[in-house]
Amino acid sequence: MSQPFSSADQSGWEAISFAPVAAGHTIELFLMAKGTEPAIVALNGAGEVITGRTDAFERWRLVAAAPVDRLSYDPATTLLSAVYAYDSASVLDTGIRVLHAGPASTPPKLAGGYHFRPPFGWMNDPNGFGRFDGRAHLFYQHYPHSLRWHAMHWGHAVSDDLLHWRHLPIFLEPGDAVYAANGAGGIFSGSAIAVPGEPGFRAFFTDHIEGRKPEMEVQCAVRSSDGVTLDTPQTVLAGRPDGLGLGEDNRDPYVFRGPDGRLKMLLGGRDAEGGVVMLNETADPTGASGWRFVGLVHRERDYGRTVGECPAMLPLDGLAEDPETRWLLIVGLLMSRDPATRRRNLTFGIVGHFDGQTFVPEFRRELDFGTDAYGFQAFVDRDGPVGIAWLANWTDIVRTADWPTAMTLPRRLLLRDGALLTPPIEAVTTLRQALVDDHSLAAGDMVGLNDGAAEIMIEFEEAGLPFELTLSHPTLKLAITAGAGGLAILHEDSKGSLAAPHYLAVGAQVRSVRVFLDRGSIEVFADDGRYAGTKRLADAAPVTAIRLEAPQGRIAAARVWRLGL
Repeated sequence: MSQPFSSADQSGWEAISFAPVAAGHTIELFLMAKGTEPAIVALNGAGEVITGRTDAFERWRLVAAAPVDRLSYDPATTLLSAVYAYDSASVLDTGIRVLHAGPASTPPKLAGGYHFRPPFGWMNDPNGFGRFDGRAHLFYQHYPHSLRWHAMHWGHAVSDDLLHWRHLPIFLEPGDAVYAANGAGGIFSGSAIAVPGEPGFRAFFTDHIEGRKPEMEVQCAVRSSDGVTLDTPQTVLAGRPDGLGLGEDNRDPYVFRGPDGRLKMLLGGRDAEGGVVMLNETADPTGASGWRFVGLVHRERDYGRTVGECPAMLPLDGLAEDPETRWLLIVGLLMSRDPATRRRNLTFGIVGHFDGQTFVPEFRRELDFGTDAYGFQAFVDRDGPVGIAWLANWTDIVRTADWPTAMTLPRRLLLRDGALLTPPIEAVTTLRQALVDDHSLAAGDMVGLNDGAAEIMIEFEEAGLPFELTLSHPTLKLAITAGAGGLAILHEDSKGSLAAPHYLAVGAQVRSVRVFLDRGSIEVFADDGRYAGTKRLADAAPVTAIRLEAPQGRIAAARVWRLGL
């Protein structure tokens, strides 16, 4: 309930002040009661909000009748999580303004940084990545009230260039049934499509409730005509196909238009032998109804009892309706393990032909030899296919703890000379703020970095030369090396206890290397993205200096730039 502002005794209450929120602007806040006493938050000029709920944060949305510059609450009775404000008429252009985030959901402050991060809370897989009404939208798996995985929401942001993002109001929240299951589930991953002849988009997601019968996971859709608000979600696919022996995993709908003009939906899952990717379709051009199972487009048998996750499919080198166009099928393999390097949860890009019913593969490659580019999602943008991934991996992340999470740099998806390339998008050059060095690194000298946000570009006279790029870090032993075995990222702590797995592109003999350093991450792109390796660091302290060891006289160029948004 919302009440007029009360002048009752507020001794012991905490007050939070902020730059005034203008009259007519919207304030959203999330609160929960600690016990039998109700939770109360008072906002001067906007009244009070009260809830007795103790199992989940309750979302309130208020329109300020007068300027608001302060809120107060009793920490003995009230848990106050995120509070933000926005102008509903211009939020797509201006984003939200965060007024407060509780200590449980506030990440450690990191100076600088140019990777996408949420304004508060936990984040994992990217969702609904696409461009609608001229703006790029990025949704993501989100728990806004803690830095730990819990009942999944969809966070939301928009961008014009895929690098500078404006945070928007939380898009989707789980229902009460998820909290009855102790928060195990919620709004799992999905995608979004434009609706023909209408503004906005339709988003598709998996509704997951642990232990629900007969289906733990069902597929839902929701329509947004303005890119921010949404209609009531509806179930569009309620079960698994019969007769295939599929397990309960049946998730992450990726919806796209096929070469026959019909909408297709990929779902990840598993059977008794391993991961699978299922194909569904509908004749409804809006995707709101009529979905039916077509068949399996991929079975994974090389890595044991994996689960197919976060599938995606898009035309790679031509128009969707052209039968000569090659298509790219992307699939993450939860619980997979590479026996040679001991890396887990691999992601593959499979190139082949797709006629709308059947996918015929030609070849495949692992999308990232560092494996910390999980949940990879892609779409065909104005300049061609582009993708993004969660800069982490469930191997290094547990659902009970996290440090600041991020998305990878956006990457192009290119087919060149029979190889699949994933270089960063061209716009990353706009992040260059200053040239730090163009001679000392090539000479073998130590090059200091400011806040650790840097791009390093090295070109050799020929392919296959051995080198070691050492990265100075206060707690970790870090390096990028190349030798007879291939291209590798070394990541160890001072005791060598992080030595396994081995982050290696086996056999890669490279001529050029481009390295992006940020707080908590390394991204390596060799030979224009022929090999890509992403490693989330076990300590988000910055890399302070770099040094290159390579055959003298064989370095064609070596440059270092300071990066920032």
